[in-house]
Amino acid sequence: MNTSSKILNDPIHGFIRLPKGIIFDLIEHPYFQRLRRISQLGLSSLVYPGAYHTRFHHAIGAMHLMTKAIESLRAKGHEITEEESIGAEIAILLHDIGHGPFSHALEHSISHNISHEQISSLFMKKLNKKFDGKLSLAIQIFEGNYKKNFLHQLVSSQLDVDRMDYLKRDSFYSGVQEGTIGAERIIHMLNIVDDNLVVESKGIYSVEKFLIARRLMYWQVYFHKTVVCAEQMLIQILKRAKELSQKRVELFTTTALKEFLENNYTLNDFEEKQSVFNAFTQLDDFDIMTCIKQWKDHNDIILSTLSNNIIDRKLFKVIVNDKPFNAEEVNSIKEQVKIKYSLNSSDLDYMVIEGQISNDAYKLNDSDIKISYKDGSLLDISQASDQDAISAISKKVKKFFICYPKDFKN
Repeated sequence: MNTSSKILNDPIHGFIRLPKGIIFDLIEHPYFQRLRRISQLGLSSLVYPGAYHTRFHHAIGAMHLMTKAIESLRAKGHEITEEESIGAEIAILLHDIGHGPFSHALEHSISHNISHEQISSLFMKKLNKKFDGKLSLAIQIFEGNYKKNFLHQLVSSQLDVDRMDYLKRDSFYSGVQEGTIGAERIIHMLNIVDDNLVVESKGIYSVEKFLIARRLMYWQVYFHKTVVCAEQMLIQILKRAKELSQKRVELFTTTALKEFLENNYTLNDFEEKQSVFNAFTQLDDFDIMTCIKQWKDHNDIILSTLSNNIIDRKLFKVIVNDKPFNAEEVNSIKEQVKIKYSLNSSDLDYMVIEGQISNDAYKLNDSDIKISYKDGSLLDISQASDQDAISAISKKVKKFFICYPKDFKN
């Protein structure tokens, strides 16, 4: 085995070793390097100026934690072969490779009903061909089809290394200290019972903190009302640009983005048409912002207004409620916006944006987090915890929002 490696200095985990071989080759591949140009937190930097980190940072960090988790499990006597270790590391390294520009913000704007997980799986299959089948085991682990289920749980579950990295990383870059978690301690407390990941009882308080931190990060960062508003405005920009493009309105665009504005591609198109997949591999945040800078001078009032507001950070007013908004109140806002911008009724949804957000930091009966005790018993974290907060955060919280321009009296 080739033991030579490169060292990467990460602000979250310190020095990370990148072993020479298939993992290093994947990191060097243009498909993965593209993640340097995909922001981890979309437009969150408009609220938290330090939140400029990328999917590249996160993927490397998650892979590092996977390595640590495997080392910890091996130290407890669990057999994990070198091939399985590399497969799990590749699976987590590439788990987000299918993200489009600005991560989740544009997941359904430029393509129709295609998730980033589906595209990640497609990326992995394409890379598997390029690397002569060396990703076959990683794909099985990623898709949950490998015989050792706990390896998939390390990649995707309610206590996976993906979440452990992004909570620490997003907390650090946003400056929201409530998201800080003890990832290293959780990893050292992991064990395996009946092919499932469990946490030893000594780690219960670290898991409690992890779940509470996740809830706080969702409402303070990921679902911060101004972040939600900015990302909704970005979505409307792309939707408007797509509508105009398909009406053959002249519109500046990059080559990669043009492919997705002028066409309505499905997952089957990504799978069957190499040109579509190739265009996606060239698409990143820079395409979107380059176009938005041009679109702010477009003669379409909706596209230019939204683009100007994003570039100059003149974001819409946003109101968040625990209950749906009163229809009469919404219609009043729409009527004022319609008059102010001389809009047709069919175009109002671009400028008065309604929606809802929901989160449950812990989902019962969905790859539950089990706490193991020395007597061999297992308890779900919601039962094992002496904090009422754990039971509370397992309940889905739903909120409703409305965004609209600030430059008229309401």
